[in-house]
Amino acid sequence: MNEQPTDLRESVRQRYAAAALKVAEVGTACCGPQPVEIDENFGSTLYAADERDALPTETVAASLGCGNPTAVAELREGERVLDLGSGGGIDVLLSARRVGPTGKAYGLDMTEEMLALALANAERAGATNVQFLKGTIEAIPLPAGTIDVVISNCVINLSVDKPAVFAETFRVLKPGGRIGVTDVVADNTLTPEQRAERGDYVGCIAGALSFAEYQQGLEAAGFTDIEITPTHFVADGMHSAIVRAAKPHHSERTSAVAAAADTCCGVAGYCTEGEQATDPSTTVAEAKAASGCGCES
Repeated sequence: MNEQPTDLRESVRQRYAAAALKVAEVGTACCGPQPVEIDENFGSTLYAADERDALPTETVAASLGCGNPTAVAELREGERVLDLGSGGGIDVLLSARRVGPTGKAYGLDMTEEMLALALANAERAGATNVQFLKGTIEAIPLPAGTIDVVISNCVINLSVDKPAVFAETFRVLKPGGRIGVTDVVADNTLTPEQRAERGDYVGCIAGALSFAEYQQGLEAAGFTDIEITPTHFVADGMHSAIVRAAKPHHSERTSAVAAAADTCCGVAGYCTEGEQATDPSTTVAEAKAASGCGCES
């Protein structure tokens, strides 16, 4: 019997909650049915040694991705970047270093255990231009047109509603904003059933889109300048890939999205009580003391 979307999401949540807790004990690794030691296809080995060495050990141990999105997103000083499915915070902390004190890096995750780990890692790293939000990548708790760059590392394939992810990503980006993500992508010749034969959903395989499906999904959301470049195999006919795309500076879709009502209420955020989730002055200490999203409806 096929799992329902709510069951799949809960399976993903449980898998990554367990991974976060494992880090606190002995360290963990990448996508898969059980926490295992990292290999060449997933995890922290896909980051340069100098990047790993600059971060707390716990941050590196919690890396569960299939690539290094901060290496392809071309982050600039002063930009605001959002990491979808931020986990232990490795890409958020690396992004925060790249955008500097005038920029800001947001991390979005649905797992309490990962958020707690990420906040602890941010404190260990002394990062002050970061903020972690609780929520799902299908309903991003940020207003429209507030983010310069969206990154993600082997997370979109885990979503049970990828059109919603693409639409929400488009919504929160500023006109001219861009995405630079790494994800697992399947050959166009593989059916969903064949993808499932190569690995399970929480293992980052069964839920992967094909190259054509990914392209079509981004186009349907309004993105242009789409590039999907495979980097290495993660299974037979399955690739880790770099995905780049841009939100047009102006279009009918961009104008319509900008005019829509924006609120983060309904999805609890790690922002201080009564403040907007986009307040750039939020500190890690304030975030840790958060009691829920304070955005006004």
